[in-house]
Amino acid sequence: MLTEEGYERYDYGDQVRVVRNVRNDGTYPGLDVGAPLVRRGSVGYVVNVGTFLQDQVIYSVHFLNEQRLVGCREEELIPADAVWTPSRFEFRDKVLSRINLAVDGEIVAAVGTQGEVLKVLRHEDPAQVQYHVRFPGRTLQVPENVLSPLQSDEEADESIDQPA
Repeated sequence: MLTEEGYERYDYGDQVRVVRNVRNDGTYPGLDVGAPLVRRGSVGYVVNVGTFLQDQVIYSVHFLNEQRLVGCREEELIPADAVWTPSRFEFRDKVLSRINLAVDGEIVAAVGTQGEVLKVLRHEDPAQVQYHVRFPGRTLQVPENVLSPLQSDEEADESIDQPA
């Protein structure tokens, strides 16, 4: 994907931040598919720009702290100096409702209902992070404080921090 101006958004040497956890999709040698590569919020440097399937721009980003060179799509990156609001959950995370969620007074997701994060809505204030979450039969926009992880935060952190 090229920008409206017809060129890539980032160039060689640009410092960027990855906005979601990156796992091996099968293209990173020596690790199992699904193995964690880079944790969201990590900063790296663009070392190459290429394309995939002729229409997707892929940035090769060297994450110095992780000592990994990883391919990232444009939507996975923001400039390193852009406002970054950490979030507890990310796209595809499984979550549980901590409270009854209602629409027009009707409970549509009871306490403990499992959902899946479809989108993270970040704001400059971390207290305002919200999500589009797909619950059975309904997608809702909810604030972070009404969600719990399906697995404990410690388990989730360990799975991304452990070398595979």
